[in-house]
This record gives sequence, structure tokens and C-alpha cells, in this order.
Amino acid sequence: MGMAVDPRRTALALGRFGLGARPGDLARGEPVEEVLRREILAGTVPLPTGPDLGSTPTLLTALRAEEQARKLARAASPDAPMPEGPPAPSIEQRTYQAEVAARLALAREAQTGFIERLVWFWANHFTVSAARGPQIRVSAGAFEREAIRPHVLGRFRDLLLAAATHPAMLIYLDNVASIGPNSPAGLRRGNGPGKGLNENLGRELLELHTLGVDGGYGQDDVTALARILTGWSLHRDGNAEGLPGATAFRRGAHEPGAVTLLGRTYLDVGPEQLRMALDDLAAHPSTARHVATRLARHFVADDPPPALVARLARTFLDQDGDLSRVVLALVEAPEAWEPVQRKIRSPQEFTVAAMRGLALAPDPRMAMGGLAALGQPFWSAPAPNGYADDAGTWASPEGLRARLDLAARTGQLAAGTDPMAFAEAVLGPLATDETRTVIRRAESRAQGVALVLMAPEFQRR
Repeated sequence: MGMAVDPRRTALALGRFGLGARPGDLARGEPVEEVLRREILAGTVPLPTGPDLGSTPTLLTALRAEEQARKLARAASPDAPMPEGPPAPSIEQRTYQAEVAARLALAREAQTGFIERLVWFWANHFTVSAARGPQIRVSAGAFEREAIRPHVLGRFRDLLLAAATHPAMLIYLDNVASIGPNSPAGLRRGNGPGKGLNENLGRELLELHTLGVDGGYGQDDVTALARILTGWSLHRDGNAEGLPGATAFRRGAHEPGAVTLLGRTYLDVGPEQLRMALDDLAAHPSTARHVATRLARHFVADDPPPALVARLARTFLDQDGDLSRVVLALVEAPEAWEPVQRKIRSPQEFTVAAMRGLALAPDPRMAMGGLAALGQPFWSAPAPNGYADDAGTWASPEGLRARLDLAARTGQLAAGTDPMAFAEAVLGPLATDETRTVIRRAESRAQGVALVLMAPEFQRR
């Protein structure tokens, strides 16, 4: 006999673990725990689709061709009159909008949204930011499709290697220009200013992606990992090895010799040197603790319960970094079902929850404008540590004003919706008497819908 269905627990779970309830979701007859377990154990991570969603090498090659064509046009006719009408969108604009549209479509249709939330979590953990420039703006969505999605329910070591060696990460953290000082390329160049070793990727791999800032490494380890990473770059021209823009290991730029990282020595065996080092970092107890802390903070509380963090870290180590087992332990943890809604929905979660709850067709341009106003455009974090994951960041007075504006605009779009029915569909038993009274007193349906969206029970999860 199956578990009894608790509507309050269902409403809580669809906000805390998922992307919010859709019409009819709270009335379903299956316990939400069983739905979450099935999604995790199925291991299926949907892929966004669309005609403008190319591979990273294809997109980078097209971007370079477009930039060269613009330069040639300017050089050929510097005094030519400006063409009438708005300019055609660039490949980076077209691609970025197409990637956002594809994410919104997946998020709107997902049964719970839990798998999408995991993808967003890991894409933020391994941040590449479109704010860096056209190359990342055109490839950030592809990075998520190629390096993140295939591994969010797999082994952490596979996710780590895929993210660290993806062209977008190599560009974003400047590894494409990192040359071993004693490599053939380094010796030809000499060690002048601005040349040679770049430690950005090595530092962030240790501080953000694996061990954490207090994970027990030092500056010598940053330099050691940077040396191991030398030579990981991109193909510049099409040849038998791969398209321009694909990841390449350039032996002539790789620092020769053995390297000692965290007390362990890695022989110079070409690209395998990095794979071995990352495998060991992926299995490190500090990595387990760092990943467990970030997952618990994201899904449960800004100050996560220590017992939950310890349990997730132990599962990570015992299960060889199997992320499906870690997130299964998360959704089965009693601490994760605390009835008090402690987390604030991020702008992305808020925007998508509103779209799902009102059954609105995804409007990528409106969503992009709204997320820019709220401070969380897709793949555009201001620094490599990604978007913040705490209430203080998102519940600022400016942030709440921007949410109120977006809620009012959304209410106008859904002015035909009955606010009380909407509250029942998305909040159900979570809605307090106070919230219900405020909604009933709304001067219009549009205002009533906006009040549901701004209710504490909708803003929190």
C-alpha cells in the first residue's frame, strides 16, 4: 500500500525541491516523495532543443566568421551610410535568446522541476559568465548542455572533468592563454610580463569547484594545478583533430615534468595528468563537505543543519561521488522537510514559478528583461563564484521592489485569472488566513494575482 498524499507536503516540495506547482499539481494522487524518487532513479536529464542550439565549436566558429565579416565591411566602406531599420541580431544575441527560450520551455513542462533545479545549481557551481564577452555569451548555454546536463545525476568526477575542460570554461578563466614556462612554447616566448602561467582556473577549481576555500590547500597547490592545466586550450583552425573552438591538449604548451599537488605526485603523462589530479580532487573529503554544504544551503536553509551536511558528505564519499545517491539522501532527509519555509526563491525560480502557476506561454524576451531587472539573468553572474544563494542577496529593498513591479506586470497579463483559485492551485494549504484575506480584498483580478505572487508563502520555499 502506498503512502498517503499530504497536500501541504506536496505544495512544500514543489517549491523547495522543484519549480513550483502548475494548475492541478496539488490535487494529484501520488505522494510527492515517490515522484521525486522516481525522477532521481530514472536518471533522465532532458536536453533543450531548437534550431539555434549548436555545438560549442560550431557557435564559436560562426561567431568568429561574423566578427571577421563585420571588420571587412567596415574596412571596405568606412564612410558608407548606416542601413535603415534595426540591425539584424548578432549570432550571440540569437543564440542567447534561443538558449533561454529552450530552458523556459523545459522548466514550464517539467513535472516537478527538480532535475532542472539541479542543472541550474551545477551550472552556477561551475559558473561561466556571459558578462565576460561574446565568446561566453554565445557558448554559455552550450556549456550547460554539453558539460553539466549529462552528469548531474552521474559521478561528480565526470562532471568536474567535463566542466573544467569545456571550451567555455577554458576561455572564461583564461586557461587558453596559459603556457608552461618550461614548455617548448614557453621557452620560445621567454618569461616576459603577461606571458606564461595563468592560475585562474587552477585557483577556482580548488576554491570553488572542489575543496572549498577552507579545504586545506595552499598557494603552492594553486600553482601546481595551474601547471597541470597548461596546454589545455582550443583548436584554432579546422583540421583532422577537430573543429576550431573544440577543446585541445597542446603538448607544446604543457609544462613538462612531474607535479606535486596536495602531497601527491602526478607524472607528466599528457592529458591523463589532469584527469588523475581531478579524480583525486573529486574524491577528497573536503570536496565532499563543500558539495554537501552547497547543496544543503541551496535546497534547505542559508545556514544548513550540520547533521544534514555531514550525512550528505558521507553519502558522497561512500557512493564514490554518485550525485544521484547524494540528492536521494537529500530528499529523504527529515531536515529537508522542515515545514518552515526558510529559503527565498531566487529571481529565476520566482519567474518560472509564476509562469508555471499561471500556465503562461514562455516569453523569452519578457523573461530576459525581468531577470535582468531582478539581477539574475541566465549565465551572467558577476564573478566565478556564481550567483549568491542566500536571502540577504535576493530580499534586499531594491530586489523586492523589482519583484513587485514584475508581479504587477504579470498580474496584468493574467487579468482573467481568479486570484483565489490561483492561490489554491499554487499554494494550497500553505496559504495562511492572512494571505487569503489580503487576496480577497484586492481591487481587481490583476492586483489579486500580483498579491499571490508577492505573498510570503510564494516568495519563500
